[in-house]
Amino acid sequence: MSEPVLESADGFSRIRVDCQYDGTNFSGWSIQPDRRSVQGVIEDVFSRVLDYEITTTVAGRTDAGVHALGQVFHFDLPENLHANWSLDSLLYIANRILTSEIRIIAITAISKDFHARYSALRRRYRYQLLDNARTLNPLDRVATASYHRPLDEERMNAASALLLGEHDFAAFCRAREGTTTIRHLETFSWTRDVSRPANGALCATIVADAFCHNMVRSLVGAMMMVGDGRWTPEKPAEILRSKQRHSHIAPAAGLTLIEVEYPPASEYGQRARRVTAESTRPVNRVPGS
Repeated sequence: MSEPVLESADGFSRIRVDCQYDGTNFSGWSIQPDRRSVQGVIEDVFSRVLDYEITTTVAGRTDAGVHALGQVFHFDLPENLHANWSLDSLLYIANRILTSEIRIIAITAISKDFHARYSALRRRYRYQLLDNARTLNPLDRVATASYHRPLDEERMNAASALLLGEHDFAAFCRAREGTTTIRHLETFSWTRDVSRPANGALCATIVADAFCHNMVRSLVGAMMMVGDGRWTPEKPAEILRSKQRHSHIAPAAGLTLIEVEYPPASEYGQRARRVTAESTRPVNRVPGS
């Protein structure tokens, strides 16, 4: 793997962009050959508007069909070109050209040591699920998954709590060569929307320092097995310890990236260097050692 560019070079400004998207008709964030991606559409629009080839670095590479309300990315722009542009005007023009599935929320010039991925402290996801084969409201269908069995949120919360903390989540990740599967899961909890009894969707809040490929949907898939009674609440923790990949993956439609949290600006570079160093640690490290 090549070393990530943690700071923008002299003569360049680093630009932070906050965006939202409906991932339904995209193959995910990352550019892939002959597939429609969020990154591909965004880079094409910004490159055409600025008349300069833009390459983005994102906080979290969402999978096909996954949505975002709080995605963050950055790119580097020559300072002479930056000087010729109002970033408010760039935001306005980009949103006029972009498909309505993608909205740019903010564009700001930021410290050169800010890194959208490696400076982040944590990511917050929401998973929304309508169980018991209930009819899904057409206005809710984009960001909610359906499930045919009734689910017990108390069992799901009991199982989710057993996974909190720093662990090797290899059993809940699709492995990528050269990357660690050790993550710190800070929050994993379920609530039911009792304000709309006819709907009553389950909503999971999942927060971690970072997530490896397919991790959130794998965790949710395991909880669905617990919630419908096929697994005991202890079973996901047993799978975690086994490090053997399990195959119950929740549908992409219910998953939304809600927020990426960063430290104070003075700590951007320090955080980025620490995270890149930790990404090379052995995957069999004992937490706390």
